Amino acid sequence: MTDDDILARVALGYSAFIDRTRSVTATRLTVFALHPDAVLDAAQLLSAVAAVWPAEGGRVSLNITSETLLHDLLCATPSQNLMIEVPAFMAADPVNSPAILALHARGNTLLIKGRPLRELPREVLPCFKHSIIDLVDDRRITPAAQAAPVGMTRSISHMLAGIHSVADMDGAFERGAAAVLGWPIGDEVGARAAGSRAAPAPVDLQSVVELIRQVDQEEPAEKIERTLKRDPSLGFKILRYINSPAFGLSVEVSSFSHAVMLLGYGRLKRWLALLLATASKEPNLRAAMFASVRRGLVMEELARDSGDKELLNELFICGVFSLLDRLFGQPLSELLQTIPVPQRVHDTLVDGSGPYMPYFNLVRAIESESLYDLRECANALMMGMKEVNQATLRALALAAQLD
Repeated sequence: MTDDDILARVALGYSAFIDRTRSVTATRLTVFALHPDAVLDAAQLLSAVAAVWPAEGGRVSLNITSETLLHDLLCATPSQNLMIEVPAFMAADPVNSPAILALHARGNTLLIKGRPLRELPREVLPCFKHSIIDLVDDRRITPAAQAAPVGMTRSISHMLAGIHSVADMDGAFERGAAAVLGWPIGDEVGARAAGSRAAPAPVDLQSVVELIRQVDQEEPAEKIERTLKRDPSLGFKILRYINSPAFGLSVEVSSFSHAVMLLGYGRLKRWLALLLATASKEPNLRAAMFASVRRGLVMEELARDSGDKELLNELFICGVFSLLDRLFGQPLSELLQTIPVPQRVHDTLVDGSGPYMPYFNLVRAIESESLYDLRECANALMMGMKEVNQATLRALALAAQLD
C-alpha cells in the first residue's frame, strides 16, 4: 500500500481553533472512516498530515471518529505539533492509560472530548490540557447539565465546539472558554430595508476594490501603484503574497510594476481577490478571512486536474469572495455590482446557480465536517473521496504557506 491509500478510505473535514484574542491558532482535522470495518493505517495518516503540518510547522488537532484508528494513533509517535482529541469514554478506559501517559510525556497536547460517564484514572487527569464540549452541551447555558463532569475538575480549561456565529463565539468567551472550534461566520447578510444605507467600507477595503477595478480594466501599472501608495501596508501585503511559496515564482517580485510585467493582469486578479478578503482589521472577522482563503484554494484544487487556467482562477475567486458579505456587512448582490467578477462567479454567489455550485457546496460540506454531506457533494461532482481528500490537503498546505 502507498502512503496515500488511507485517503481513499476516509473523509476529511476541517475547522478552526480560535483563541480569546479572536486569532486562529490551529486547525482541527476531522477524520471519518468511510466504512465502519475499514482497516486504517495510523502511519499513513500521520504521513498525510505531516505533508501539510510538518513537525516544525503549524499546529493541527486530530479529531478521529474511528475508535480503532484513534487507538492505533495513541500508540504511535506523532510529532509534537499534533494535538490529539481523545473521547471521554476512551480516556476513562484504563487500557488506554499507558498510551495517554506516553504521549503526554513526549509533549503532545491531549484534549478530552465530551463528558466522562465514569471517573477517569487519576494518573491521566493531568495529561489533558483542555476539555472539548459541544456548544449544545455547555452546562453553563444548559440547565439540564449543571452537574460537574465525573472525575474532572474545573482546573481543566474548556473549549467549546460547534461555534457558527460571532454571537456564539462571544458568548463562549464570556462564559470562560479558553478557545472555540468552528466557523463564527454566521448566515449570509440579507438585503437591507428600502431606503437604508450601508455603512461605508473602511479605507483599506475601498483601496483594494479600486485596485481590482484597475487591474480588471488593465490600467497602466504606474496608475495602479499610485493607488497602492495611499496605503503602503497593502502594497507590502500583496508583494508578500506574490513572493510566497504558494505563488511558485522563481524570482522575487520587487514592485507592482514588476508583477504586472512578469505575471500579466489576469493572474494578478486572484491575488487582489485574496487581498480584499483578508484586508479587514476587525478581530471578530479573522476566522472569516481564514475561511475565505481556504475556500478559494480548496475550490481551485478540486478542479486542478482540468488544466483549465481560467476555470481554476474563477473557482479561486469564487471561494475567496464567498464571505465578502460578512466582511463588508452588505449583501453579495450589492457588493458584486461594484466589484468586477466573472459571470459564473456572480451566478454562484448571488443566484446559487451555475457550474461552480457543486464545488461551492463541496467546500462548505468539508467545512461543516459532515460525512453525509461530503459524500453527497463529492458524488455530485463524480469525484472519489481520495481525489477530494488530496485536493483538500494540497489546499491546506498552500494556505499554510500564505499564513
